[in-house]
Amino acid sequence: MAQQQEIRVPDIGDFENVEIVEVLVKAGDTVSVEAGLITLETDKASMDVPSPVAGRIAELKVSKGDRVSRGSLIALVEVDEKAAGAARATPARSARREAPAQTPPQEKSSPAPRPAAATAAAPPARVAGTLPPIDETTFARAHASPSVRKFARELGVDLIRVKGSGAKGRVLQDDVKAYVKAILTGQAAGPAGAGLPKMPVVDFAKYGEIEVKPLSRVRKISGPRLLASWLNIPHVTQHDEADITALEKQRQALKKEAEATGVKLTPLAFVMRACILALQEFPDFNASLSEDGASLVHKKYRHIGFAADTPQGLVVPVIRDADKKGLMEIARELGELSSRAREGKLSGEEMRGGTFTVSSLGGIGGTFFTPIINAPEVAILGVGRAAHQPVWQGKGFEPRLILPLSLSYDHRVIDGATGVRFTSFLV
Repeated sequence: MAQQQEIRVPDIGDFENVEIVEVLVKAGDTVSVEAGLITLETDKASMDVPSPVAGRIAELKVSKGDRVSRGSLIALVEVDEKAAGAARATPARSARREAPAQTPPQEKSSPAPRPAAATAAAPPARVAGTLPPIDETTFARAHASPSVRKFARELGVDLIRVKGSGAKGRVLQDDVKAYVKAILTGQAAGPAGAGLPKMPVVDFAKYGEIEVKPLSRVRKISGPRLLASWLNIPHVTQHDEADITALEKQRQALKKEAEATGVKLTPLAFVMRACILALQEFPDFNASLSEDGASLVHKKYRHIGFAADTPQGLVVPVIRDADKKGLMEIARELGELSSRAREGKLSGEEMRGGTFTVSSLGGIGGTFFTPIINAPEVAILGVGRAAHQPVWQGKGFEPRLILPLSLSYDHRVIDGATGVRFTSFLV
């Protein structure tokens, strides 16, 4: 015998009068435990409110656009204990069906049709070999509910690539399905890198002792981003050399003054200050290509990022409004941000919003290299280790301190002539 139960908004923290942006069910629908009923959106996040019971929606008490708080009545559900018990048992049966031991080898390529209940309980098949890894940065910016985000992750779909048909461009589950269908049927082009041949899988233990160490969280996040940048952006790298003999003399003269105020004055501070002047002279390097590739977004601010080496991997803190700061102030922020980066104390906001990046390996060694652009920026400057070299001065050779520079840029935005003009100006 079914009985009605009130479903109310659970504890949602300190939020009150939260807008309902999506109603996921209607009167008469049958829902399972944890099925989404409504989607709420605050100024910070979206959240689905799940059903705590299985049953049939007898009456819906809310509509899209309503505002609710903790305890607000969402719906009346006819709870059938017998059906609820069956629903609770279904995942266990599905899990057994999915177990590898239950699947004969000859059935792997042509599996038998599953019952509807088992199909619903099992996660959707990932679109293997068709879509590249999800870019966490763009995925986080997508306008979608948590349930849709989970569904997209199971399919391996980067939500930022999906055009939403919901209110305010919200991506719905049907939009994700349509996107995957279009890719698989060839109606739409896959993202750059889709369909690339897979790397060979090697059992390294066959050849000797090995040790497997998990990647750090930083490398797990940065790896797919770097791959996406390399696959999507036509990189060109321009190499040049700067004579910094006079600069180093000036730095040595200012070191004591800087140390007296607790500032470590490194060559990188001078390089970043020079980059600011170059960005003012060549504004295309301080821009980003629009999502549709039809226009260039020029930024009136100059937030300079720098690659910081940490035990967890490279991170890129950002010095905001660097063009409004003097040499000593830039040096101070470099030191403070580098220290927090090594301690793992940087906030997400301190690593966002950069317009140009400098990657300096001079403290370690090396000369020229090909830094990967920190998308959606259009250029990055690599800095090697300065070394004394004999330079012809008209009447003879003199020892000069030479700094190797490597500028990678997006060839869709910047051509070779502009690239070399930038490095020449920087030098």
